[in-house]
Amino acid sequence: MLKTQKKSGELVTFDTKKFKRSLHRAGAGTHDQEDILRHVMEKVYEGIPTHRVYQMAYSLLRKRSQRIAGRYRLKRAILDMGPTGYPFELLVCELLRNQGYQVETGVMVQGHCIRHEVDVVAERDNRKIIIECKFHSDAGRKSDVKVPLYIHSRFMDIRKRWENDPDNNPEFAGGWIVTSTRFSEDAMNFGKCAGLNLISWDYPKQGSLREKIDFSGLHPITALHNLTKKDKQTLMEKRVVLCRDIVNNPFLLEHMGIPVKKQAKIINEAKELISLSEIN
Repeated sequence: MLKTQKKSGELVTFDTKKFKRSLHRAGAGTHDQEDILRHVMEKVYEGIPTHRVYQMAYSLLRKRSQRIAGRYRLKRAILDMGPTGYPFELLVCELLRNQGYQVETGVMVQGHCIRHEVDVVAERDNRKIIIECKFHSDAGRKSDVKVPLYIHSRFMDIRKRWENDPDNNPEFAGGWIVTSTRFSEDAMNFGKCAGLNLISWDYPKQGSLREKIDFSGLHPITALHNLTKKDKQTLMEKRVVLCRDIVNNPFLLEHMGIPVKKQAKIINEAKELISLSEIN
């Protein structure tokens, strides 16, 4: 069996079924899945880096559909939202707004014992939740059990103060933890036991980060091939994190001095990725 090498150096079996599933999730049809697999298999070799296999598949997808290629690149795009975690927080806020929540970021909340700075506070239907965002730029890095253990203690301190104050309204409905990568098995088990809502790239099966982005069309600008890394950073520093924002506000690209022809390519790629029906 052919082995590929992960970034950590670990050798893993190249799973063709898993490879085709990733293409299918991005929107590639059966014919394209088989064709891309065939082309990749002609060039892979024992110990090839997994990121090289990804690059080959991405390049082949771009020749077929920028929309599918952008969706295939979504995981990498989320990891590219660094180096700080703030753009990722903004993405989480937009996903919550899309679900009907009112949101605030960087809120100081008084607990029973101490004050806590909370990444995101969200409210809907007279219920308030607090959300901590754990951003990692390394796909192999997981949020282990120490993360929900620590954050749960903060949530409990806030809950105690909230429930003991009769003037507090709305109802305190608990806490979420959202990570850009994955949780360890112990972290997920603790989250279930403690009543925390944990969300990662592919967890839970219904309501994962990947699913929320795909269903909402709120794809990050880091998924765009025609936008340079420097331009992406410039936009994120201005709190622009969504492809939708570029489509709705094309002057953003003009003010950055991007040539007109390239602006058109960027906007067209963004439109293909999110689809016209999802543009507000």
